[in-house]
Formats: sequence, C-alpha cells, structure tokens
Amino acid sequence: MSTKKKTVRDIDVRGKRVFVRVDFNVPLDHGRITDDQRIKAALPTIRYLLDHGAMVILASHLGRPKGPDDSLRMDPVAERLGELLQRPVKKLDDCVGPVVEDQIFSMHPGDVVVLENLRFHRDEEANEPVFAHALARLADVYVNDAFGTAHRAHASTVGITQYLPSVAGLLMERELTYLGKVLEHPAKPLVVILGGKKVEDKIGVIRNLLRLATTMLIGGGMCYTFLKAQGAAIGASLLEAEKLDLAGDLLREAERRGVAMVLPVDVVAAQKVEAGAPTRVVDARAIPDGWIGVDIGPRTVAAMSAPIAGAATILWNGPMGVFEIPEFAGGTRAIAKAVAESRGESIVGGGDTAAAVEQFGFADKITHVSTGGGASLEFMEGKTLPGVAALQDAPS
Repeated sequence: MSTKKKTVRDIDVRGKRVFVRVDFNVPLDHGRITDDQRIKAALPTIRYLLDHGAMVILASHLGRPKGPDDSLRMDPVAERLGELLQRPVKKLDDCVGPVVEDQIFSMHPGDVVVLENLRFHRDEEANEPVFAHALARLADVYVNDAFGTAHRAHASTVGITQYLPSVAGLLMERELTYLGKVLEHPAKPLVVILGGKKVEDKIGVIRNLLRLATTMLIGGGMCYTFLKAQGAAIGASLLEAEKLDLAGDLLREAERRGVAMVLPVDVVAAQKVEAGAPTRVVDARAIPDGWIGVDIGPRTVAAMSAPIAGAATILWNGPMGVFEIPEFAGGTRAIAKAVAESRGESIVGGGDTAAAVEQFGFADKITHVSTGGGASLEFMEGKTLPGVAALQDAPS
C-alpha cells in the first residue's frame, strides 16, 4: 500500500461539490460534546476547501447505532463546527435521497453542510454499492480525511471511491506522512513504547516493529504476561495465560535482532483496581499474592526515560497503567513528560494514549498525535488500510 496519495492540493475544487469523509465520532454526554478534538482536527481541510471556492459536504458516523437514533444525530456536531468556523453550517436530516439531493444541489461556493449519521443506514457498514453510489451522486470530488475509519471498508470510505475522483485530506496526509515515515525510514535510534491491556492486541505491532526498533519499552497490563514468561511472580495481575509461549518467543526474537526489550523492574500494585485502593511499590518480579500491578514504578520510569531522551524517533501506543484512576496515572504521566521533553520526533498512536497525553497537557509538545486508534494499530502492523488504498496515488 502506497502512503503517497494525492491530496486536496492536487485537484481543482473551485465551484465543485466536495464530499469529505470526516471522523466526527465525538464523545457525547446527554447531547453535549465533551471533547471536540476530532472536529478541530478536520478544520484545516475544511478551511482549505472553503478558501478555494468549494461547496463542502461533510459526512461521518457517530456512535454505533443499529438504525436511526435521536441520541446520535449530528446536530450537536454541526452546531459546534459552525462555532469553530464562525459561519453557518447546515445539518441535513438524512445522508441520501431526493430531499438531500435537492438541498445539496442548491448549495453555493462557501456553503457547508453536515449529513446525518451515516450509520443510520446499515448499508454504510456493509459497503453496499447502491448506497455508495447514492452518496457519490451528491458530489463532484471525494476527500477522505478520516484516518480513524480508514481500516474499515465501508460505503463512505471505499465504495464511494468507485464513482468519484478520490484524494486525501490534510489530516489524512499528516497521518500517512508521520506514521509512514516510522515504517519506511525512521531516524534511529527508534524507541517504541507499547502499553495497554493485552499482548493479543499488539502482537502484529511488536512483530512488525522489531525489524525497525532500537529499543522497545513494554508497560501496561500486557507487561505482566511477558514478566510471567520470564518466571516472575505477578500476583493477581492481568495475565493472558494462552499467550505465555508467544511472549517468550517475542522476547527471544528481540534478543536475536539485537533489540533491547525493556520490561518493568518495579510496579505500583493495588489490592483492587479502583480509586482509593491501598497501593505499594513492589519489585515487578515479586508482586505479592492477591496484589495487582496497576502502573509502572519510579525505577522503571527512570530506566525507560533514558532511551526516550536519546531517541531520534519515538512511537508510543498504549498507556503504562490504569491512568484513568489518578492514583495509578503516575507512570503514564511520567512517560508522557519524557516523550514531550525528548528532542526526537514523537508520534503517539490514537485511542487511550492520545487521551492520556491530552489529559496531562503534553499534546502540544508531541510531533504528531494520531486521530486513529484501531487504524493506527493496523497501520503499524503493516496492514493495508482499505480507505487509504482506495485513494489516488501521488505521482512517484
């Protein structure tokens, strides 16, 4: 899969209706947006199109509806987008059909509309050709700026590209540039930081990055399976017993390739994974019976911070502990600080890791914070993302 794609800069959009697949799947609390980062991330592409005389049609999913759902309509998103753009944004009541087409065909350059939640139609996730063609009829050009959904072959990410000239938005371009550089020609030393709950979620990433990494730092719930594979006592910590042999294989593969795989030397342990639970710092290889590892400890933070400080490239996906609980957030915060202070180029995978660096106030000191959780993981595994593959390649 080529990561060099044509972008909005490579086509003439003046006077054209441009269908932009965005990722406006924002968190809602009783109809109120609690985090608008995904809307803000799409603004450069939207503003570029408006500045160049386009009519902008924005389409996204929101949540996981099984059909029309009043709690997952796009109205709050359209309202917030209008505030950010400081111009009227019209929200339509559907995303296909004669009424929608009449409204779209009466647009003028500079107009912005937001279609209703794509997933109110089951044909969206099924990549149903008739539905994809109905979406395509609305526009002259297709732009995908939703990296977070690029790993899904849906009507609005793949099907529609069969009918329209299809290019990347500026956010998509940024994602492909930074993540692609890590996989194709990273500046060394490359330090890969992996956390999160399960080894299973990261097997493909570890295997693919072992061929590139200088150092791999392992934290989060997944580290206890690696520790157990080395014979450590892990108490009641998270264990994927069926992955013990695999963890051992990965450790041996790292050794064969000369990659330093750094596991915790101490951890914060608790009797329960809940706020207010008693905690203590213990040896990572001697966690007492009944105690659960919930964060990396201070000696581990120091051991991991040294290679981070000396890295030319840092790729981080997965928190170091249960950072959502303040008492268990110290390790993730410390690693975020070390990454932010490093002189190397830093790329943070989406999902929980992006939420963590945002929560701790370090996002603006990271070179690139990905907007794609599952998509960035699959990309780092070396998989082809259907929504990217469907876009026109840039001239080589």
